[in-house]
Amino acid sequence: MNDVSAAMPVHAGASAPRWPVRYLLFIGGMGGLLYGIDIGIIAGALPYLEATATASWHLTSQQLGFVVAAVLLGSVLSSLFAGMVADLIGRRGAMLLAGVLFTASIPVMALSDGYGALLMGRLLQGISGGLIGVVVPLYLAEVLSPERRGRGAAMFQLLLTIGLVLAAVIGLYHAHAVDAATAAVRHLPGADQQRLLFDVKDHAWRTIFWSCLLPGLVFTGGVLLISESPRWLVRRGRIDKARRALQRTVAAGEVEPTLQRMQAPEEMQIGRNGKRDPLLSRRYVWPFVLACLVLAFTQATGINSVLAYAVNILNQAGLPGSVANGADVAIKLLNAVMTVVALVLVDRKGRKFLLMLGSGGITLSLLAAALLFVQSERGRLDVQAALQQQVSGTTLSLPLDAGQWQRLDGNAGTAPQQLTVSYAYGGFSNVRSLRSDNPIDATLQIRREDAVSADSVIGRFFRTLHLNPFPDPVQAANAPLVIERAVIGPVPSPTHGWLVAGCILLFVAFFAVGPGVCVWLALSELMPTRIRSNGMSIALLINQFVSTVIAAIFLPTVGHHGYASMFFFWAGCTLLYFLIAAFWLPETKGKSLEQIEANFR
Repeated sequence: MNDVSAAMPVHAGASAPRWPVRYLLFIGGMGGLLYGIDIGIIAGALPYLEATATASWHLTSQQLGFVVAAVLLGSVLSSLFAGMVADLIGRRGAMLLAGVLFTASIPVMALSDGYGALLMGRLLQGISGGLIGVVVPLYLAEVLSPERRGRGAAMFQLLLTIGLVLAAVIGLYHAHAVDAATAAVRHLPGADQQRLLFDVKDHAWRTIFWSCLLPGLVFTGGVLLISESPRWLVRRGRIDKARRALQRTVAAGEVEPTLQRMQAPEEMQIGRNGKRDPLLSRRYVWPFVLACLVLAFTQATGINSVLAYAVNILNQAGLPGSVANGADVAIKLLNAVMTVVALVLVDRKGRKFLLMLGSGGITLSLLAAALLFVQSERGRLDVQAALQQQVSGTTLSLPLDAGQWQRLDGNAGTAPQQLTVSYAYGGFSNVRSLRSDNPIDATLQIRREDAVSADSVIGRFFRTLHLNPFPDPVQAANAPLVIERAVIGPVPSPTHGWLVAGCILLFVAFFAVGPGVCVWLALSELMPTRIRSNGMSIALLINQFVSTVIAAIFLPTVGHHGYASMFFFWAGCTLLYFLIAAFWLPETKGKSLEQIEANFR
């Protein structure tokens, strides 16, 4: 029985129905588009939401933070249960649910007249994103033939990156519209000007959310026209329906052999004693651990932090603000372009090859960036004691004129200087980085409210269990201001900044070609049929946890130890990723899911 899958080779699907398969790829891509919009759309809406909702609804900064983070919370919660939902109502049913939730979230947010409705809409959007992140790759892996499975994952990732770019373009369009309106009302009296600008900004953030409705409707309506996963139907004993579903995506001569392969794992799960193999047997544990490692190390490359803090990193490397913003746009566009390259290569070169190529290239790129930062951060002057003496009570307000820069760094000449300050109030810390050639950085202003956030329900819950993963705002309310680290030195040259930008561009290119696409394949292909849906939920939850932790420690780490330390850490993690891909990860190109599962026996 162990050789059932091997005895039935998977033939190329040249005569498979083309348009139904292309339609499935389109729907999978639309799922990726919604996932990207989920993540990116708040960035464009937030400035106008903050300008209007704060005044009309009296929103606090903490509530605005909850609005931003609600998508992440909803995504984490739903990804944990997405596998269970997909097993209960089917892959198609779970995709339909995700589409309905996403579509429903748009009017809830766009028509909201208070904090509660807006937060609920963001939570619904996050829940739909968590479902999409698990169920769409799961569905594509179970429905598409082996020679098209890589293309399906690449389409999901490609449209995900396009969703991020689309969200940025929508925000940029409305930013220009608001700027034009601001210029048009400057001649009006103050009260009329403020009222019209309020209306323009209120309309802007609501329209930004409304613009997401069409993709949600297309995805939801499109899911109604696809068939259920044949593998889910086989597990439910609905063999005739599974046969009809296969007829839409597999060549006529391959329907019965494919159906027979799908039934084989159900038989192979029965051991000599007539019972199913336990879930802790090697055939389940090892592929689950491999998939979790791939997802965890994909985030440990630092990709999300690099994309989120690209402007900060490039400013620190020596590029001025406008140039750094231009380079940031180039980075995100390159991410989308290289995903197209991955779409072409993934089913030709294989997952293992692309993961090794990608992780190897990322390691070298990160090491090069780390060495560049070592060069620029070497020799900086420690001014922690001098700034601590300037603290008045619990605040620090230090004008940074030319004389002050000269007093802080007696060796400073006419070249621009850079000051990085890491400070703390109790357990709460923050980092400030200022440049002498930036007019906005005319004063070093440190206040308690810039570092200490209000208490949260999660923090109180952990403290009732006598656990303390979060700092206590009550203790921080009376804590003194401590300057933990302060260094000053010359701003790196623009040449240095462009070299770092080049390293980051290479990093993003290698990531898009390798881990960016292959992570979704590892998530869906390695998991055995019996644990695939729930295993994918747990693995994606680990992925999100690692991403959140790295994002949380980024600013404190670079503030205390410099940017080089963070890049060295990411390079070390990516080197481990390369070793896992090289020595433990099996090649899954051209193999059916049943053949992949049989290899782990």
